[in-house]
Amino acid sequence: MAGQRARELRATGRDILALTAGEPDFETPEHIKDAAVRAMAAGQTRYTDVGGTPALKEAIAGKFRNENGLVYAPAEIIVGTGAKQVIFNALMCTVSAGDEVIVPAPYWVSYPDIALLAGGVPVFVDCAAEKGFKLQPADLERAITARTRWLMLNSPNNPSGATYTRAELQALAEVLRRHPHVWILTDDIYEHLIYGDAEFATIAKAAPDLKDRTLTVNGVSKAYAMTGWRIGYGAAPSELIKAMVKLQSQSTSGPNSIAQAAAVAALTGPQDAIAANRREYQSRRDTVVAALNAIDGIHCQVPDGAFYVFASCSELFGLRTRTGATINSSDDWVMHLLDSQNLAALQGSAYGVPTHFRISFAASTEQLLEGCRRIARARDELSSQVRTASLPHVEMNQEQP
Repeated sequence: MAGQRARELRATGRDILALTAGEPDFETPEHIKDAAVRAMAAGQTRYTDVGGTPALKEAIAGKFRNENGLVYAPAEIIVGTGAKQVIFNALMCTVSAGDEVIVPAPYWVSYPDIALLAGGVPVFVDCAAEKGFKLQPADLERAITARTRWLMLNSPNNPSGATYTRAELQALAEVLRRHPHVWILTDDIYEHLIYGDAEFATIAKAAPDLKDRTLTVNGVSKAYAMTGWRIGYGAAPSELIKAMVKLQSQSTSGPNSIAQAAAVAALTGPQDAIAANRREYQSRRDTVVAALNAIDGIHCQVPDGAFYVFASCSELFGLRTRTGATINSSDDWVMHLLDSQNLAALQGSAYGVPTHFRISFAASTEQLLEGCRRIARARDELSSQVRTASLPHVEMNQEQP
């Protein structure tokens, strides 16, 4: 809704400041680009194996082994055209009509839609802000039924930045052990974007006995600023991967050959850009959180990961704009930001939490500070009273008796 409105306003010539991007604003490192050029020069421009080149699978296996302590054979790895395709493949191969997919909220917008496309039923579990937007074991237990097929985990989380600790994943694993029919899909795409003292953990490592029913999804898009290269990957038991590869063979075939060569360079080459970008993101995060929390009625937790802040605007509900419109949800609030201040943000209702809104800090510090100034001005325009416009004065001629 807000995105469509932003496009309409741009078409009229309005200069819209968009803090909505789900992609890094940094350039892909040069050694990765150079690898793509070399691949083209070497004639690596033909079809590849459907599930990914041997070289890239080897690089992915090395990444899992060295960074996560997880051992996967090539037959247990698939490369897709982005992590989204890997998730899509998995659910399309395993979900039948009426099967349930547990989706903790807030959630990435594609999870429930992919479940629906597969014929499944998304089961939403609210994760309270007071609990750090993290799924609680008791809530997971209540959500599981005989029809549950998958649990979707995303850590660090889009949109909240919530990052599960090893102990928290182990507590969820205690519940999952009692329900061996439930598989776990963990989306670790923001793995390398973690700040402060937070540490990354993934459930197949935190609970090794669940590895044989876990699909671990990742990719090069966020860590290496490679969103447009469209390379994601997943690792799971070979029988699941085999089915996913078969589906992919009849949909897109193998991923782009040049992008796969670039991804090998990303995973095996210098990693210093990740740390440099992470330091910049953390500085931006701290700037935005402080600026938002200084605005009356806006409350923002400090996210441990990803590059989003997920701020509450619920204290503004019931207030009115200068035009007399009432703010009743985050949808109303982001439309007010757009119409009154030319600022594009994303409504929390898209992520299952209508009391919040998302700002991406994958933007320059100057843009972020300007965005926060616009949010403050938009807040200042709200009041608890409707401002009645004065009626125009009209001269009336009295009738003569």
